[in-house]
Amino acid sequence: MKFTKMEGAGNDYVYVDLFHETLPEPPETLAGKVADRHFGIGGDGLVLIAPSEIADARMRMFNPDGSESEMCGNAIRCVAKYVYDHGICRKIPLTIETGKGILTLRSEVSDGRVARVRVDMGEAILEPEKVPTLLRAVSGREKDAAVGVPFEIAGRAFSATCVSMGNPHVVFFVDKPTDELVLGLGPQIEVDSRFPRRTNVEFIRVINRAELEMRVWERGTGETLACGTGACAAAVAAVLNGKTDRAVTIHLLGGDLFIEWNASDGHVMMTGPAREVFGGTWLG
Repeated sequence: MKFTKMEGAGNDYVYVDLFHETLPEPPETLAGKVADRHFGIGGDGLVLIAPSEIADARMRMFNPDGSESEMCGNAIRCVAKYVYDHGICRKIPLTIETGKGILTLRSEVSDGRVARVRVDMGEAILEPEKVPTLLRAVSGREKDAAVGVPFEIAGRAFSATCVSMGNPHVVFFVDKPTDELVLGLGPQIEVDSRFPRRTNVEFIRVINRAELEMRVWERGTGETLACGTGACAAAVAAVLNGKTDRAVTIHLLGGDLFIEWNASDGHVMMTGPAREVFGGTWLG
């Protein structure tokens, strides 16, 4: 099986082109093997680039633990780059089918290759039952968004905001996103019973009204250098809590993402890099 290693802001995955390749085993088991950084190729998971009947291509993403995620913002930029650069569909914009639905991506091309991609991530989902989360706003009404709600865990008190970008996120604004928070509390929060389908966890420091610093514990993976959907969720949460304007640069361990939350239609736009690192043959 031929593969391509790609990364977006340091969020790296093993990509397989199902237009031309066949998987040697189910993706749920293959993901952990190829993602292993000692005995495999190494990466944050496995991404399949497949034909679609309703879009230019389809993306499926599997975490190292075998679970399938609905969406990945950094991975979909890399899918757009692969689809364009490898001649599967050389048009701008592209449409990609995901677990969240069909997303539209506009690539920035230099010397015939994609360098950056702007993604229309669609609308942020705030209804608690759709995130999903058992957390509710103070009023407790069913449809009240969980924005700035009290959240206690391991003897620590926080203020939590829950957002779905097709996959669940909980955002915490902190003085500094430390190892104690990300590596210590992140895995506990991921599996907390208040999140029925587990959750991605973002710890955010507000720099100013146009910049955020972020670290993320990803559901099914652990800490990653970047999370595109998490950056989108963080930007939405920052606006909802009155901490930033609607256009922000988010500094992640692997690089920067630029996020805009449109007031007109509620869509979240994400712009960031996509890079092909190397390719090879998986021998199993």
